[in-house]
Amino acid sequence: MNIRPHIRNLIIEIICLLFVLLFVYAATSKLMDFQKFKIELGQSPLLSAFAEWFAVLVPTVEFIICTLLIIPKFRIIGLISAYGLMVMFTAYIFIILNYTSFVPCSCGGVLEKLDWKSHMIFNLVFVFLGFLGILLYNRSIKMNSSLMKNKSLVVILSTVTIGGLGIVSTLFMLSENIVHYHNRLIRRFPQHPILKTIDLDLKMNSYYIAGLDNSHIYLGNYSAQLSMMVLDSKLVQTKEKMIDIDRKDIPFRGVKILVQTPYFFVVDGTVPCIFRGQVYDWKARMIHQGGEYFGNALAIDSSKIAVSTTSKLNGDTVLGLIEMGETNKTILNPDILQKQVDGVFDTDGQLAYSSHMKNIIYLYTYRNEFTLANTELKINYRGNTLDTISKAQLQIAKDKKRHQRTFAAPPLYVNKSSAVYNNLLFVNSAIPGKYEDDRVWKSASIIDIYDLEKRSYVLSFYVYNINGKKMKSFAVQNDKLYVLLGDYIIQYHLDSQITSNYNNSVTNNLLAK
Repeated sequence: MNIRPHIRNLIIEIICLLFVLLFVYAATSKLMDFQKFKIELGQSPLLSAFAEWFAVLVPTVEFIICTLLIIPKFRIIGLISAYGLMVMFTAYIFIILNYTSFVPCSCGGVLEKLDWKSHMIFNLVFVFLGFLGILLYNRSIKMNSSLMKNKSLVVILSTVTIGGLGIVSTLFMLSENIVHYHNRLIRRFPQHPILKTIDLDLKMNSYYIAGLDNSHIYLGNYSAQLSMMVLDSKLVQTKEKMIDIDRKDIPFRGVKILVQTPYFFVVDGTVPCIFRGQVYDWKARMIHQGGEYFGNALAIDSSKIAVSTTSKLNGDTVLGLIEMGETNKTILNPDILQKQVDGVFDTDGQLAYSSHMKNIIYLYTYRNEFTLANTELKINYRGNTLDTISKAQLQIAKDKKRHQRTFAAPPLYVNKSSAVYNNLLFVNSAIPGKYEDDRVWKSASIIDIYDLEKRSYVLSFYVYNINGKKMKSFAVQNDKLYVLLGDYIIQYHLDSQITSNYNNSVTNNLLAK
């Protein structure tokens, strides 16, 4: 470059000044709102697992580079460091745009108004400025006193470039492995994974989701135990029926309706009894009475219902399977639910079923564990949710006079509710994660998604409150999420960031329609 020395020096000064302004402003912005910066790193697809370290390291390095650029003796080292850092920032954005499962919100500070592509162009400009500054600085001093000959300059720049790309790529691979398979409460929140499409005011908050299929949502009512409201997929009420059962002389105390189309079941584990009918006429006859009392109940198919019941040997809760029809028997497996405190409260949980995997899923309420078992109650595997609470935090008191056990203090909830569709487990978590804003927890519920086949965490999303009311329960069907929240039922559309994780050609065909 045949540039006059004073012009060359002026260009170098301007480049160094631009880098100093950029890094000082960026580092200061990070430190002034350090918690926000740490949260942003925690949501990063590349740095989630290392957010604690990088929240301190990045602004520190930026200030150090500024110091090197200001001191003439170390300016060349500062320019090379600035170039290398911008290469790493650019590689970071390139990987986010092309190789991550979602694109997070853009960073704050000076680049807050830029989208990720504009951000990348901005970084590339500074990569070029760093490269130009190094070349000009190397020409501005005499060759015999230069620290770098032309060949060594090429080696240094190549090493810095390749090294920067390698470091970012390695961090990406390590972080992805940790977050998806060895996670300790670091959530990923992609942009707009769900979109609210329809809502319906039910006028009361006593409804629950009894079941759903591709065309209908079936709502039971705790206040009117044999009432059934049927909605279509656009949340338009198609009918409201009173279920007709062939035995009305039974002292019901805990009736619940389970819909597994084309069948429905009326169950009461306090009697115990089970009725079965078909949804075309809503008439049911008793098909099972007596045997074990049960709490949770889940329809597997037309002749099997999974239940949680009490062991006659020790009073602990065990998982069972009621087979109706000719055999009319109950299979129990005491090995599925694992006792930690009292064998009753500590094993409380929720039942779900994946027809795709032919597996029953039991999710514990007070600890970070779930168990998969097949329809013969043989354990497939035990998995964990994101949080670190592996033992139920419970204080149990015994009322000897009434022969009862109760909570001596409010329990610590870990998993509030859940749903399963295909190979994905959706969990409404009660535990805040690292790098999450407490204000969001007050205004929304968080659902975490797990891939039961890959045994990995997928992503998380928010379901925001309505009129100060949090989500009570939810269900998933294909690309639709149905949420009961206060007096409302709300339908959300699930984005491909979620549905692309389904592992079923039938489901993909349904989504294509």
